[in-house]
Amino acid sequence: MINLEKEIREQPSVLRKAIETNRNRVTDLVAEAKERGIKSVYFCARGTSDHACVMAQYVFAIVAGIPCALGTPSVFTKYGAHVDLSDMLVIGVSQSGKAEDVLTVLKSANKDGALTAAITNDENSPMAKEALHSLYCDAGPEVSIAATKTFTSQMMILSMIAAEWAGDNDFFETLTKVPDQVGETLEEIVPSVESMAEYLKNIDGAVILGRGMAYPIALEGALKMLETNKIKMKGYATSDFHHGPIAQLKPGDKVFVIEPSGATEDDAASIIGKLRNVGADIIIVTDDEKLVPSDCKSIVTVNTGCELTSPFTTVPVFQLLASKMTEVRGIDPEVAGVINKITITK
Repeated sequence: MINLEKEIREQPSVLRKAIETNRNRVTDLVAEAKERGIKSVYFCARGTSDHACVMAQYVFAIVAGIPCALGTPSVFTKYGAHVDLSDMLVIGVSQSGKAEDVLTVLKSANKDGALTAAITNDENSPMAKEALHSLYCDAGPEVSIAATKTFTSQMMILSMIAAEWAGDNDFFETLTKVPDQVGETLEEIVPSVESMAEYLKNIDGAVILGRGMAYPIALEGALKMLETNKIKMKGYATSDFHHGPIAQLKPGDKVFVIEPSGATEDDAASIIGKLRNVGADIIIVTDDEKLVPSDCKSIVTVNTGCELTSPFTTVPVFQLLASKMTEVRGIDPEVAGVINKITITK
């Protein structure tokens, strides 16, 4: 088994460890945030880690009513600007903990007296040492160039912070069920994913659509597919796709629509109607097969019973599909050419 699929399948155990390792750390972080009267969060990350932060924006707002901003590191590193973050919780997220631009933001925030935290998979990394609070993915070595288990671990830690901030014990209890649900998903989707990989093996590209909690998975799913299979993929918010990007489609173009049961079902149904009119080849990823029209292909995941945790069982579809597609396309996902496992941006 290649490293990529091995690490994908490690996610249930990694998620359990992330919960156990960070329970007290999250409690301490939120206690200090509340003691300081902090009411907003500033995330700073790149790539896959940034997609975890996009997910967290939704969870923090929905669960805890906390407004969040996605940081712009180049403001600090390229333009030399000073941004006053003193009254915010500043969270840097990086698998390696070596992202220089994210580290620069943490250093600036510390100088301002802000509350800072780092979520990394290396407790001895520069970011982990710089932040006032270090949260640990505890995912073990991630050898594959494509990040998988660190992504879901980051999502779990960020969701735990939101649950703690809101004092929402029910949501936290829901999070503790996620590792088993991810394990069930990984077992149940294998036949449909393998069939889909064969069906898609000659494609040049596709788009992935999702709204709300599905949007960050559209971004991350596209990234996994393109960086492993060297095909043109792009994730869009379903709501944005109506406003221009749909014009790029031609009859037969492949479009994934992520449709978890819940608040955004109607948006998915609306875009599916437009995609039909274009003549697109529609593939639906959902937790409820009743949402799949008869003329669409689908991959059905485990229903978590909570839309807020649906990203955990949706992203393995794209991770595993990316892995299986490398097999049928004869690609070694560990040899990515211009991509490195650790990417340092300044």
